[in-house]
Amino acid sequence: MNSDNIYTVLMTAITVLGSAAAFRFYEKKSMRKERDEDFIRHDCKDRIAKLEALLAESAKEKDEMRKQILELVSEVASLRTELKYLTERNKASL
Repeated sequence: MNSDNIYTVLMTAITVLGSAAAFRFYEKKSMRKERDEDFIRHDCKDRIAKLEALLAESAKEKDEMRKQILELVSEVASLRTELKYLTERNKASL
């Protein structure tokens, strides 16, 4: 009967130690997973901020280019008018 008690105590000790080790293992695994998720979350936030900055810069450049195109179209129109006037004047003088 005494050996049965020893086996019971040994099995209980092994179970307790094993469950404590398992608990620490799963706790560390959970903490590692949480850190990885935090890293991914912060990385995504940084990337989104960079993309938003690039988008704003791109929109600003697009507006500047649109303004330049309108100025060039206006200059081309005035040059066409002047060319037409000079061509008519040249034909009249011949």
